[in-house]
Amino acid sequence: MDKVPRVGIGVFVWKDGKFIMGQRKGAHGADSWSVPGGHLEFGESWETCAAREVLEETGMTVKNPKLFAVCNDIFEDEGKHYVTIWITTEWESGEPTIIEPDKFIELQWRSFADLPDPLFLSWNQLKKVRPEFFPNSSQNS
Repeated sequence: MDKVPRVGIGVFVWKDGKFIMGQRKGAHGADSWSVPGGHLEFGESWETCAAREVLEETGMTVKNPKLFAVCNDIFEDEGKHYVTIWITTEWESGEPTIIEPDKFIELQWRSFADLPDPLFLSWNQLKKVRPEFFPNSSQNS
């Protein structure tokens, strides 16, 4: 297991009542679904990281970033520990495009009522921290 937790940023990009999600590709959470995001870089604000990751991964620009939740995510099977900072933003421009094909298989606009399966492991903690957004889910899943 990593000896020091990493800081991850997950970004909800809202447009017309839905947010963009991608099916993950690669070793960490392969085939599961989540919002765009990545690692916080040294000296970077959460908001700057959120905008950078969305642009790098989807080609879209965002505005009005706001803190949504903070979770403590321990991926025991993978020996990883993350503090995940979830940010909500509003879509500003651009069409969702897979810019980094090594990270996503596909992108889709979704809502909390229409989540794909399986979700990336970090979503388990998000459900516990913000259960009001998951009325159809068990908080313990």
